Amino acid sequence: MSPNYVVDLSTIRLTDIDQVGGKNASLGEMISNLTSLGVEIPGGFALTVTAYWEFINHNNLDSRIRKLIGEMKKDDLISLKKTGLEVRQLIRNGEWPDPIKVAVKESYAELSSRYNQEITDVAVRSSATAEDLPEASFAGQQETYLNVRGPEQVLNAVRNCFASLFTDRAISYRDNFGFDHFDVGLSVCIQKMVRSDLAAAGVAFSLDTESGFKDVVLINGSYGLGESVVQGTVSPDEFLIFKPTLHEGFEAIIEKKMGKKENKMIYSTDPGQLIKTVHVGNTQQNEFCITDEQALKLAEWVCIIEDYYTKLKGHWCPMDTEWAIDGLSGKLFIVQARPETIHSRKEGGGLVEYTMSDTATKNVRLTGIAVGDKIGQGRVQKMYSLDGRDGSFDGVDFKEGDILVTEMTDPDWEPIMKKASAIITNKGGRTCHAAIVAREMGVPAIVGTEDGTERLFNGEEMTVSCAEGDVGKIYEGLIPYDVTETKLDNLEKTKTPIMLNVASPDLAFKFAQIPNAGVGLAREEFIINNYIQAHPLALLQHKELGDAELTKRINVLTRGYDDEETFFVKRLSYGIAKIASAFYPKQVIVRLSDFKSNEYYNLLGGSYFEPTEENPMIGWRGASRYYSKDYEYAFGMECKAIKRVREKMGLTNVTVMIPFCRTVDELLKVYEVMKKYGLERGVDGLKVFLMAELPSNIMMAEEFAEHIDGFSIGSNDLTQLTLGLDRDSALVAHIYDERNPAVKRSISHLIDTAKKTNTKVGICGQGPSDYPDFAQFLVEKGIDTISVTPDSMLKTIRAIHKIENQ
Repeated sequence: MSPNYVVDLSTIRLTDIDQVGGKNASLGEMISNLTSLGVEIPGGFALTVTAYWEFINHNNLDSRIRKLIGEMKKDDLISLKKTGLEVRQLIRNGEWPDPIKVAVKESYAELSSRYNQEITDVAVRSSATAEDLPEASFAGQQETYLNVRGPEQVLNAVRNCFASLFTDRAISYRDNFGFDHFDVGLSVCIQKMVRSDLAAAGVAFSLDTESGFKDVVLINGSYGLGESVVQGTVSPDEFLIFKPTLHEGFEAIIEKKMGKKENKMIYSTDPGQLIKTVHVGNTQQNEFCITDEQALKLAEWVCIIEDYYTKLKGHWCPMDTEWAIDGLSGKLFIVQARPETIHSRKEGGGLVEYTMSDTATKNVRLTGIAVGDKIGQGRVQKMYSLDGRDGSFDGVDFKEGDILVTEMTDPDWEPIMKKASAIITNKGGRTCHAAIVAREMGVPAIVGTEDGTERLFNGEEMTVSCAEGDVGKIYEGLIPYDVTETKLDNLEKTKTPIMLNVASPDLAFKFAQIPNAGVGLAREEFIINNYIQAHPLALLQHKELGDAELTKRINVLTRGYDDEETFFVKRLSYGIAKIASAFYPKQVIVRLSDFKSNEYYNLLGGSYFEPTEENPMIGWRGASRYYSKDYEYAFGMECKAIKRVREKMGLTNVTVMIPFCRTVDELLKVYEVMKKYGLERGVDGLKVFLMAELPSNIMMAEEFAEHIDGFSIGSNDLTQLTLGLDRDSALVAHIYDERNPAVKRSISHLIDTAKKTNTKVGICGQGPSDYPDFAQFLVEKGIDTISVTPDSMLKTIRAIHKIENQ
């Protein structure tokens, strides 16, 4: 019986990994089991590991390759390059044994006829037997050839795949992990191409790649063939979809970010060239590469794949998939899927935090997309290539602990990346190669900076921070930082629920790992400042103002959205949803906007709409804005955003809180406006809390309580207004203290009234985390919840546990 050189993908199962490698085994498993669930996977066939060994033996390559690698000098880049080149040349010059050649040609002819073509277009990809093993993520260590046509081209591409088992990075990687070079066999996948060169493609993970948060699907996509996203030659569009409400049938997209899709990879018609990169037109650049419907469908498929593998393996198995949309048929396909190899291996139960002292006075030179959550520092060393084509053999100059700055890393650069204290690239998104390798190595990286290679100079000392959310910052100089590690398993439990104050949606997934009872204060101001950046009325009226520069800036901000109002409503809803989903199904109390007029003035276009007030702190802010004829419509957009989060995305754990509400009459006027824009207390379980921060809220607590579901004490403003002082004035700052008897008496009165009227009452000021005696007073009074900032959470838990047990 002749050996099995070629097998159809539909006959392969995961148990065949020894013969067909990880990629092929996974494709076969999915074609057999998930096609019936609606997941579309293109067909194809695999060249088995038996065929690879037959090729090696037929050309007597084993001993020749071992001799070359044996003579290589360890940790010497020049020697590594020379050896790699010689080994690959030996393989590329090898002859095909006849039985294999015949088997490949027959299978290719059969695949072509299956798609009604004479010579169909295929992708030829390596599938190493060690590639996707959990011990070592070999992802992307072998080559991929796209738009391969005709039997001779297929055989040639397969031989090139064999050679790619010995790229410099693969040799170096196996040396580092102690794999024998001949323990790893290679199978090759020949799969029907999806014409995404006429549409879009990318990657999708069934978790958040930075925090490891399990409840989202992260999609990155761009126009053209998916290789540009994987290699990081574009900064892709990004979608986040929340799994729990997606399963309930909601439109669960909780974030969308537009990338910079300046070029795309398409089929080439030039002789000798399979694919080429072309420029993307401006109109397309300013649109998202896939529709919301396509993103939701893709997320559903990714969940189906994750659930299937989790069941199969008997433990949670997050997935890393590649997807493509066919521009001819408009159909979506999954072209690859493998278990994710970083977060799935992390041990839970510990929290490591990197914090930097005093960044306010430090200069930020550059920002980009943060990968990981660490901080690194060192001297800048720019690199353009490893082969000296540009006249510099950069690899040799690179010292342990340098910061690698480059256009985009190449997978061949792993030996260099290993030495770096941080990595900075001009291009790429959070799922590109540089990002995946950096995460795996635990090196902080900032990708997609656009012009890092121009704005950073060799030898400069820099601090690279990925510890401040999604935006990575590159600071000038070496800034001291601390690393704190907390074991969460042995953290005390408190009877009083401790909630978190969360401002930044970008940090929500990370903060959700800290033990908590939900979010006691999510501030809209942070989202408006960072996600929206423009004054709401300027968005609506900029065209009438005749300010060309303002209009230009607003047009840039609102790219990809139908109009300015949609931009405001959706961007605000994404920010709120990211926080609400991180803590779902726990309560998340969102405080409606509470900018003062001087703060609104500083937003883009704000100068056209804001009055100059003598004392903005007690001026036109909070509730008084919401029902004023000048601002009502802008407030209405906030209501629409919250309605969207609760009704479209299904995040009904969102409670709203009204700030700075001076009288009961004002509260009722705000309710009228809310109702006009689709938000009504009690409808669909909507709860409304009142920020208790004015002496009038305390005096009239019983009357307010008739119309609300809870109070949240804002101890900062309450202290200021009870003691009649300006907390920004250094002259009276020494009197400011939440523990002043007058303030404590006010709080006591409010808690007593809340108990009497059966209304919830919590506190979200800084007091309890700063002063254990203040926390003790609150616990003894029987406060329902205490909400503190994430950096003081662990300290507060310990203090309150101690008080409760005294």
